[in-house]
Amino acid sequence: MKKKILTITALSTSSIISIHILNRINTFLHTSKDLLSYSENHYFQWRFGKIKYNKKGSGSPLLFVHDLTPGSSSYEFHRIINDLTDKHEVYTLDLLGHGLSDKPEITYTNNMYEQLITDFIKNIIGKKTSVIATGYSVPFIIMACHNNPNFFDKMIFINPQSLYMQNEIPSKQLKFLKLLIEIPILGTFIYNILNTKRDFEKDFKKEYFYDKNKIHEKYILSYLEASRKHGYSAKFAFASFISKYMNTNIIYALKEINNSILMIGGSKEDDIETNLENYAYYNNSIEIEYIPETKHLPQLEAPEKLLELIRLFI
Repeated sequence: MKKKILTITALSTSSIISIHILNRINTFLHTSKDLLSYSENHYFQWRFGKIKYNKKGSGSPLLFVHDLTPGSSSYEFHRIINDLTDKHEVYTLDLLGHGLSDKPEITYTNNMYEQLITDFIKNIIGKKTSVIATGYSVPFIIMACHNNPNFFDKMIFINPQSLYMQNEIPSKQLKFLKLLIEIPILGTFIYNILNTKRDFEKDFKKEYFYDKNKIHEKYILSYLEASRKHGYSAKFAFASFISKYMNTNIIYALKEINNSILMIGGSKEDDIETNLENYAYYNNSIEIEYIPETKHLPQLEAPEKLLELIRLFI
């Protein structure tokens, strides 16, 4: 019996070591190109960690906030930033748990990101700011605006998350999945399996772009790199995201905010018309525009058309 126990222990130990080595190799291979690093990167020391941001141009402040999907970072907006710096002080940031910002081992929530954006505008920008946000980040921008209206000016939301999906809460199964992914070594291995290059290619072809010919290899590699930065701790924001910990009900806040809001939908995004009409139902001051022949990321697929709408609105 003792011999069997020793054999099992030896096999288990060797398996864990092998998985750990594979995890380290995976991280190295997907971050070695350093596609996300720029000489002008700055860092804001926030309560939960350092937040990477960039600042360009002069004029009225404009803050870009990327989506919360796996691999998302401020890279999402790189094709439109320079075209706005003549009239705006443009800020982009990597949210906590994403890109080059710190990725602490915590549970990530809508309320946490609301506090981050509020503190960033208060301490770094220091002026009333217009905000452009994508997808799953829209709810916490709305909450931040509702709770701190003096910090926010006009807002543009690109393919915002469905109001009804925001009401979903973590189930027992999702809570277990979160715990599983957060397990050292094994959880990292699961995270890497769920976020391979093939998975990102699939997301770009099915969810992010309508015209597959406009997808560049660098887009996929940059998302892949962002998902691996900071090694094993990169998985914690993902674990909270897929387990619905970032969701919150924003309908009461949506009804009460008085800011000018433009919602932009990719015309080929699934259920986008119903989604945007639901927002407008609760706040009839919302304006709606669609960018033809695009899906979730028009800032990458059709940046010129998105820029036209931004310039007209802000």
